[in-house]
Amino acid sequence: MGAPAGTEVMELSALYERARRHGNDPYAPLRPSFHQLIGVRDRPLLMGVDFVEYELRPGSWLWIRPGQVQRFGPGLRAADGVIVLFEAGFLPPATVAAAHMDPPYEQRPLTPEGSDAEGVRRALDHLRYEYGQLASLSLQTHAEVLRALLSVLVMRLAQARGPAPRPAASSEAFRRFHAAVERDHAVTRRVEDYAAALGYSPRTLTRAASAATGRTAKQYVDDRVLLEAKRLLQHSGLTSKEVADRLGFVDASDFTKFFRLRTGMTPGAFRGPTDLRRCSE
Repeated sequence: MGAPAGTEVMELSALYERARRHGNDPYAPLRPSFHQLIGVRDRPLLMGVDFVEYELRPGSWLWIRPGQVQRFGPGLRAADGVIVLFEAGFLPPATVAAAHMDPPYEQRPLTPEGSDAEGVRRALDHLRYEYGQLASLSLQTHAEVLRALLSVLVMRLAQARGPAPRPAASSEAFRRFHAAVERDHAVTRRVEDYAAALGYSPRTLTRAASAATGRTAKQYVDDRVLLEAKRLLQHSGLTSKEVADRLGFVDASDFTKFFRLRTGMTPGAFRGPTDLRRCSE
């Protein structure tokens, strides 16, 4: 990201020129290690995030998490909007908890209305102003000011999203299960292994996963492996065999069978060019 204070605020249209200036394709798949808040003003923008297409309409926002594969659709060069980037761990834990940033989260675009829209606008304006005032503050003070103002923006967006669902009794089990799957999905796809490591029964993990996501524990693990396979195929440049090895499959044929069963296509066919309504201009 390159911002000394842990966050960066810039116009969406500047991304196109930045990419060209560095010899990069603005429409190539990206997998950043930081958060991105994308807000659109007067013109819609098409985006792909983890292989789902979203149309950001005027006034809407989309939150892209670290590690997700994203791709801009046509119109980036003339995009009218703002992008706020910030490092994982930049926001204080209290903000993370109050804004319900932990999974499961909704990926769909958000369009604040009424007083919520005004609150988001004012929060963004103040953040943008202070972001441009680096020379007037010490670096440490500047970072703390931006952290506080970004927290306001995140909380305003959370308020516009509406009240978070009431926590289920199994939410702690799901949080631990989610963390274990994030860490070990390339090591094991067996729910029994996760249950033993976490001190739960497989049935408890299935109840927790179903309550949080509507998927069984086994489906949740397989979904995560499939998502990582898609990310690697689209972004890493690894061969199908290398992806299979990275994800712990016995051999490439086992991986191909797993992938085809869930997508209806081979890994090689999936990694071919995607349309996204012509990702070039």
